[in-house]
Amino acid sequence: MKSLYVRLVLTFIGIVIISGTLGFLLANEYYQQNLRAYNEQKITRIGTEIISLYEKRSALDLQGFMTHIANLNFQLYMVDEQGKGTEFGAPFRDYEISPEVLQKVLSGEIYRGISEEQHGLFVTGFFENTLKNSIGLPLEENGKKYALFVRPNIEQQFGEVHILFAFLLAAMLFISMILILVFTRYLVKPIKTLTRATKKLAEGDYEIQLDITRRDEIGYLAANFTQMTQSLKQLDDMRQEFVSNVSHEIQSPLTSIQGFSQAIRSGGVTREQQEEYLTIIEEESKRLSSLSKQLLTLASLDKETGLYEPTVYQLDEQIRQVLLMLEIQWQKKRLQIDLDLPETLVCADKALLNQVWINLLANSIKFTEPGGSIRIEIRQDTDIEVSLTDTGIGISENELTHIFDRFYKGDKSRNRTETGSGLGLAIVRRIIQIVGGSLHIESEQGEGTRVTVKLPAALPVSLERPDKRG
Repeated sequence: MKSLYVRLVLTFIGIVIISGTLGFLLANEYYQQNLRAYNEQKITRIGTEIISLYEKRSALDLQGFMTHIANLNFQLYMVDEQGKGTEFGAPFRDYEISPEVLQKVLSGEIYRGISEEQHGLFVTGFFENTLKNSIGLPLEENGKKYALFVRPNIEQQFGEVHILFAFLLAAMLFISMILILVFTRYLVKPIKTLTRATKKLAEGDYEIQLDITRRDEIGYLAANFTQMTQSLKQLDDMRQEFVSNVSHEIQSPLTSIQGFSQAIRSGGVTREQQEEYLTIIEEESKRLSSLSKQLLTLASLDKETGLYEPTVYQLDEQIRQVLLMLEIQWQKKRLQIDLDLPETLVCADKALLNQVWINLLANSIKFTEPGGSIRIEIRQDTDIEVSLTDTGIGISENELTHIFDRFYKGDKSRNRTETGSGLGLAIVRRIIQIVGGSLHIESEQGEGTRVTVKLPAALPVSLERPDKRG
């Protein structure tokens, strides 16, 4: 399999060859359409001037005159009426010429071989050293008629230019190849660096340094790759912390269950102690069951597969039902519950939102001192806003930045008689994200907490309000 470097080199070489070929074809087309006729006119004018000059100097020897003209870098071929030809200057490669053409020139017409004859489709026809690729002009001396064929001696006139252009072309090709090899390696180098970085990333090494100062596509790719690496590192750290927290949360009740069960089996405890130990084992078992359910809930919420099934229902009634379900807890602490729950329809998943209200209300009850109060109110404008305000112990500013982290339980030094798994608010936030709402918590330590949940008012206009009669 060819590497990217080889592919780029071959691609650039192909571009050079194709561009050179197209350039040659364009130059050839330009010659055929423009320069060919101009070149023919120029040679015709030169031939006419040669004949005119000889006629004005008729005393000159024709052979000697033509020899001098040929020495000016021209190829001349003179044919008399008997068909005898005499050449002056460098010889032609091919002297083939039809008798009709010869007779035509002897009779006083001009032979335009450059345009009248086919010399190939390419500009190389300009360099064809044949009698056909010349201009034939009539010449008369002392009553004798001649056909004079004129052509510039390209070899003599442009020989150095040929060498110069050949050297220039060879130098351009050679330098192009060197530059292609060098700059292609420069282009491929950051991609190779990225390839090595991906291998390190696949092996779990997140300490990757890339050049993100470039302001091109490679620089943007490196910046995005670095951002992705940081996100993966953070995700891996979260995963390890999550596993550690789960292990700790499971290990603690298991240790209690194991210790108290061994104490009961040993038979060295009283009947009252056995009852107490069994109660603890039962509570720890419930705690494990609750933890496993919450973990399954979080896993399902993260996947978001078939969870969200919105229906239209009374939001105010749902909150009242949750309050009734938790009545024993808030009555035990003699809490005052203030409600401002106008009749409100919501289009959402009833089961998911039920978990939200249970978690939020349970937290307010748990962290509100006996004799305190909890106020719940619903406001509706463009969105539905549900707020829960308690007079509890509050949350410090430092804790507010972590309360949605999984397994976060707040300041362990605070006097809390009850603790949970630390997953409740994480579940609440994930559910609110799924239903398209928002969650905001304001709190001051020792003053209480206010939780505001905003839900989209996505009630279809075609749905009627449920009939509450009966």
